[in-house]
Amino acid sequence: MKILVTGANGLLGQHLIRQLVDEGKFTIHASGKGPSRLSYGEKNGVIYHELDITDFKASQTLVEKLSPHIIIHTAAITQPNDCALDKTRCWKTNVGATRTLLRAAQKTKSYFIYISTDFVFDGTEGPYDEHAVPNPVNDYGESKLLAEEMVELSNLHWAIVRTVLVYGGKVPGGRPNFIQWVKEKLTAGEKIKVVDDQLRTPTYVEDLAKGIVLVLMKHAKGVYHISGKDICTPYQLAIMVANLSGFDTSLIERVTADSFKEPARRPLKTGFIITKAVKELGFVPVKLEEGVKKVLELG
Repeated sequence: MKILVTGANGLLGQHLIRQLVDEGKFTIHASGKGPSRLSYGEKNGVIYHELDITDFKASQTLVEKLSPHIIIHTAAITQPNDCALDKTRCWKTNVGATRTLLRAAQKTKSYFIYISTDFVFDGTEGPYDEHAVPNPVNDYGESKLLAEEMVELSNLHWAIVRTVLVYGGKVPGGRPNFIQWVKEKLTAGEKIKVVDDQLRTPTYVEDLAKGIVLVLMKHAKGVYHISGKDICTPYQLAIMVANLSGFDTSLIERVTADSFKEPARRPLKTGFIITKAVKELGFVPVKLEEGVKKVLELG
């Protein structure tokens, strides 16, 4: 079975491809912007394609040439501030590229798995299950929601996997995720300000990749919420990192979102109810502390 994974150079992409390789059942094609940063290369059966997904003609040509049985679309601009500051790039990447891939997938009759976000919600009544009504509060969430709607209307066999605050071990060329950022700052003895008025259910990247593999192995259709079970604020998560690593917690200042003048508003209380994924997919995430220890390499 042939799979195409977009966004292969990212945190999720690299971990997902490793798990797909370990399954040993797939011919894996990976695409990313710029040269491959995959630790699993051609020797593991992964074929890499350098692709800017906003080059719509190139994207369509690649899909039609490969004719994959499954497309897992992870590529996106995921930083809310980046989306707010460059709306054209945001919508071209998150919406336009998805539309192109869907059109190509309709020709190849590919199973389409789309990776989305808790930011499709406004954060007033979280945590959310799959039946909750989306109402995004920023361009990032709006672009992801519109892409979701296109997936649902595509007449393809499809699945949407939403997730929350993904963290994991460092990957080649990747930007630091939240836990790595906290550790780096505290290691350097720098003071940091972290919000304590936003609630999330942080997601260990290996769990997210595992959830996506469960979706495709069961050929599931519909929306699935894949995240951790433990709910916390970013401040509480930062304190956990400090305590587990033996850093001075006084370096971490508790603040509210109003303390930062950011271009993009954040939903205050999201997080997910993952009952559907547990029952239908057999998804079981690690406990938050266990996941953080793995990232910090504490055993």
